[in-house]
Amino acid sequence: MTAFVPALRNLAVSAAALLAVAAAPSPAHATPGATHGKPEPKAPKEFVALRDIDPTIIQEMRYTTPHNFVGEPIDGYKKPLCILTEPAAKALHKAQRSLLRKGYSLKVYDCYRPQRAVDHFVRWAADLRDERMKKEFYPHVDKSRLFEDGYIAEKSGHSRGSTLDLTVVRLPALPTRPYIPGERLKPCFAPKGERFPDNSIDMGTGFDCFDTLSHTDDPRIGGRQRAHRDLLRNALAEQGFVNLPEEWWHYTYKPELFPDTYFDFPVSRRSLTGK
Repeated sequence: MTAFVPALRNLAVSAAALLAVAAAPSPAHATPGATHGKPEPKAPKEFVALRDIDPTIIQEMRYTTPHNFVGEPIDGYKKPLCILTEPAAKALHKAQRSLLRKGYSLKVYDCYRPQRAVDHFVRWAADLRDERMKKEFYPHVDKSRLFEDGYIAEKSGHSRGSTLDLTVVRLPALPTRPYIPGERLKPCFAPKGERFPDNSIDMGTGFDCFDTLSHTDDPRIGGRQRAHRDLLRNALAEQGFVNLPEEWWHYTYKPELFPDTYFDFPVSRRSLTGK
């Protein structure tokens, strides 16, 4: 670094220019809602990483990957990490213990969701040209109706920290193969052997399936699929979780610690530790 002393003045000018460029966020990757020059918001002390409460619960955090209804990683998900309010995480741990005794495990797809991620969903839903994942996640729904039909909204209970999306896996758990962007998509309501492979027991549809078959008590769901949905619901209801009737995978722990607050800290360890 000291070998170029004769060019010190020019070097200083160049370095200052480079620092200015590095400090400025790229417009293509700027985080919506983040203010230039301000540090990222941190999680309140009541939030925890689920893995610190129960490392046995399987985590397959879909929104850090392109395998979701948008088709790309979602804003605000910096790490594949389930974050919840501490009471919700501890209640989930109790539900997990009851399922482990029966030879099953919980698997979470999404937990706390920052507001910037919800904003990403809203921008995507407004772009009617982008239907790259339609054949899997919403084959029978016109994208122009996603707001009207309630599949997309400007606020989500996930942003309050006590809501999560999850399923049940039979043990020993087999791995779920990675999604390959561009691969042929299969409808999320197809028979289990035909839709995208998931190590979840058969719930009748895949996760985030925008279809009425995803309604927890849809009368067309019977047999083992009904029993599996009831297995998940009963295990969670015993610990204070309430199901959203339109989504078999969606549960909220009650009472919520933050029933009226929608947080926007990123999904990362740093949001919890400040380091």
